[in-house]
Amino acid sequence: MCLIALMGALAVPAVAHAALAQPWNWLLAPLSGAGEHHIAGRTAWHARLMVLGWGLLLPLGALAARFFKIMPGQDWPRQLDNTAWWHVHRGLQYAGVLAMTVGLGLAWGLGSGRDTPARVHAWLGWGLCIAGWAQVAGGLLRGGKGGPTDVQLHGDHYDMTRWRVGFERLHKSLGWLAIVLAVATIVLGLIVADAARWMAVVLAAWWLALGTAFVSLQRQGRCIDTYQAIWGPDTTHPGNRQASVGWGVRRYSASAWRARFGPN
Repeated sequence: MCLIALMGALAVPAVAHAALAQPWNWLLAPLSGAGEHHIAGRTAWHARLMVLGWGLLLPLGALAARFFKIMPGQDWPRQLDNTAWWHVHRGLQYAGVLAMTVGLGLAWGLGSGRDTPARVHAWLGWGLCIAGWAQVAGGLLRGGKGGPTDVQLHGDHYDMTRWRVGFERLHKSLGWLAIVLAVATIVLGLIVADAARWMAVVLAAWWLALGTAFVSLQRQGRCIDTYQAIWGPDTTHPGNRQASVGWGVRRYSASAWRARFGPN
C-alpha cells in the first residue's frame, strides 16, 4: 500500500507537467493515456443518458426538494405551500428516471465485461436503476395530503401517519444514498470506457459545485421541514407536535425565520 501511494505521489508531477505543457491534447486523451479511443455508439449514448440522469437531473431535483421548500422572496409564514419546489423536483426526477431507463435499455445485451471495474459498475448500475424506480413508486404511494386547504382535513401528510413518516424516512435516505453511489458508478463507467480526460474534469468540477452548494445552503439553515413549509409553525397542526423527519431538517417560529433571513 505504501509503495502504491509512493508511486502515485511520484506520478503527480509528471501528470501535472504534461497537462500544463499541452493542456488541450491532454484533456482530449483517454484516461489511460492511450493514443486512440473507440467506443460503440450504443455504449456512448448509454453513458450520456446515465450521466444526464444521475449526474445532472436527479441531484438538482434533490437539491430543489431539500433547500427550496420556501422560495427566496416568499413571505413565510404568511405565504404558505409554495409548490414551485414540488413541480421542479417532480419534473427533474421523472426526467432523470426516464433518461436512466432509456440508458439502461441501450446497455441491455452489451454485457458487463470481465474485469472487476466493469462488473462492479454493472452491479451498481442495476442497483441505481432499482432505486430510481422505487423512488417513483414510493412517491406515487406516499398517501393523501389533507390539511385545512385540502378537500378533507385528515390525510397521511397532515396527520403525519406512520405510513407518511415511513415514506419520508425511506424516500430521503434512499434518494441521497443513491446519488452518492451514482458518483462512484459514473467514475467506474469513465474508467471502463476509458473516457476522455476532459469528461472527468468537467464532472469533478460539477460535483464540487453541487457539494459546495449543498454545504452552503445547509449551513444557511435552508433545509426547512416540509410540514412547516406547507402549513406553517402553528402547533395546532398535528405534524408540528411530532419530531421532524430527516437529518439536518430545521424548524422555525415566524420570529426566528425573520431574524435569520430578514424580511422578504
